[in-house]
Amino acid sequence: MSTEQIKSLIDSYYTNLAAMNTEGVLANFALDAISHDPVGEPPAKVHEGFGEFIGRLKTVFENLATTTESIFIAGNSAAVKWKTQGTSKTGKTVTFEGITIFEVNDNAKIQTTRAYWNPSEMIAQLRG
Repeated sequence: MSTEQIKSLIDSYYTNLAAMNTEGVLANFALDAISHDPVGEPPAKVHEGFGEFIGRLKTVFENLATTTESIFIAGNSAAVKWKTQGTSKTGKTVTFEGITIFEVNDNAKIQTTRAYWNPSEMIAQLRG
């Protein structure tokens, strides 16, 4: 895959995630894709639980926006430094950041993600 194809796939992923568009996000993933989000939690089969995850986001957040600060591509893998900002339904603002490693298969679909970030920091902002 070309660097441009990988960047386009990653852009699509983050755009659809910010829109909380389940179908759009899932269209970026291979049918057997696995997500480690965050790393340290049990891996999830993307197509089996992502709808529930998006549902939780829609319950908590009014809006979300992710900025990709840096993308480093090597072969069919990319390391993305990102920052997400959002507003909860109760008016609280959150900012959290991390790094996600994407592995893309030969069919131009995300095969695996490994996200390095700390959800407890985001949760503390929602409660604060």
